Amino acid sequence: MSDNSTSKNSVTSATSAIWDNHVTVPDTPEGFTVRTTVPGNPDGVEVMLEQWQAGSAEPPHSHPGDDMTVVIEGRMAVQFYTRNGNGLERDGEPLVLGQGDTGYIRSGRIHDAKYLDDCKLVYVHDRAFGFQAE
Repeated sequence: MSDNSTSKNSVTSATSAIWDNHVTVPDTPEGFTVRTTVPGNPDGVEVMLEQWQAGSAEPPHSHPGDDMTVVIEGRMAVQFYTRNGNGLERDGEPLVLGQGDTGYIRSGRIHDAKYLDDCKLVYVHDRAFGFQAE
């Protein structure tokens, strides 16, 4: 729970230690850092606290499990795709998520992501995280 008081003890996403200790990960887009949980339950979920710089992006990809993203700060756009022969075809208009919004994506659903503002996200993936470039 956030303490929105003006006391010296108030905590925000800018001052909370939750957003410290992020690391870069090899072979991920520039502008991305993450802080993950320690896996311990093969039937559990993997949770990541992600930070993305404005203007950064993820190419079209899919994940082996359902995922959920909660936008803590910023705005992002998600474009869905379908496979058309050897290529990808846009499927609808981009979905724009802003502060307080939650987005869900089914396993195997091809999508990209563009970060319109600096973003702080809580990302939850069913079981162990996986990334399949499309």
